[in-house]
Parts: sequence; C-alpha cells; structure tokens
Amino acid sequence: MGARMLKTKYEEANIALFVDGPNMLRKEFSIDLRELRKRVSRYGRIVIAKVFVNQFAPEKLIEAIINEGFEAKIVLASKEEENDVDVSLAVEAIEAILTKDIHILALSTRDADFLPLIQKAKEYGKKVIIFGAEPGFSASLRNSADVVEILA
Repeated sequence: MGARMLKTKYEEANIALFVDGPNMLRKEFSIDLRELRKRVSRYGRIVIAKVFVNQFAPEKLIEAIINEGFEAKIVLASKEEENDVDVSLAVEAIEAILTKDIHILALSTRDADFLPLIQKAKEYGKKVIIFGAEPGFSASLRNSADVVEILA
C-alpha cells in the first residue's frame, strides 16, 4: 500500500525547486542541501533543482551544490550583492511555470523581492512552498505562500 501511495504522490506533483544561494547558503544558517531536498521531496517529485549563486561563490560551495544533485547557476554580479541572482532565479522560475509540467514551485529564500513571482505562480494555478530561515524571513513571503517551512 505504501509504495502505491508514494507512486500516486509522484504522479500528482512535479516540483521545481529554486534556491536563492546568497540569501540562504550562509554560515549563520548552515542549511543542508541534502536535508532541503528531502523535505521538498515530501510534496512530490523534484524535476528541477537549481541553486543560484554569483561568481563570488567559493568553489567548494559550487562543488557541494553539484554533489547534492542540484544544478549550480552562476550569475555574474556587479559586486557581492545578493539581489544580482534574484532576476535570474525569477526568470527561470517563470519559465518553468509556463513551459514545464510543474505543479509546485518550491523556493528557498527569505527575500520579499520574490513576492511578484509567488503571486504569478499562484495566478497560473501553482502551489507555492517557501523554505525560509530566521532572522530576516519576510512576512509578505510567509503570508503569500501556500506552505511555509523554516529551515533550522
């Protein structure tokens, strides 16, 4: 019975997981990408898993991202600014929502800049799950998502 339920769950929901690297992959949060993947998998099947970082990301971090089965998206930044990856992440997320068979948009971020993305995803009938962290987790993000999980 359990295996059949699992199969049904996978058939039901394809997930696109996007991680805001500069915002989430910081020493003070010590976020485990393997644990994140496991938590996201409870909602369905991850078909897209991308971590966005800028060119200042250490090589070890990029290696860890790839080792955990994520695609590392390296965005050129003008300086060590977090928001340089936001536009790239949002564009790729919208593309996934519109052109891929995605049912759930999973975002790992604390950044309120992604509010328009969440609203657009919901407008297109997608469920939105935010995996955030404290401190600095945006209340507007928290209130606009269908599901919110705090990563410890």
